[in-house]
Amino acid sequence: MIDFSKLDKTIHEKGRLSIMTLLASRADAWPFQDLKSELSMSDGNLITHLRSLGNANYVESIKLTGEGRPQTLYSLTSVGRKAFEDYLAILEQILDLGK
Repeated sequence: MIDFSKLDKTIHEKGRLSIMTLLASRADAWPFQDLKSELSMSDGNLITHLRSLGNANYVESIKLTGEGRPQTLYSLTSVGRKAFEDYLAILEQILDLGK
């Protein structure tokens, strides 16, 4: 039987799941504005979710300064990638059980 308690509550929320999925989809970091645009989230909503993921050590940020406007890039940490893979494995078990 599937242990549903193993579903990571930090990832499971829709907004954070969306962020994790995008960050896992490519090797390079995502600029904040690209995440915001792709997910159609407000600044405050996105920042809140990124902060929660950062507190769990799932996401890291790098602030770039220089010419023009400062930019913050986000990517998964190794801990975040592993947590996301574990989360997907449980979802696969759920899907298999439902077939």
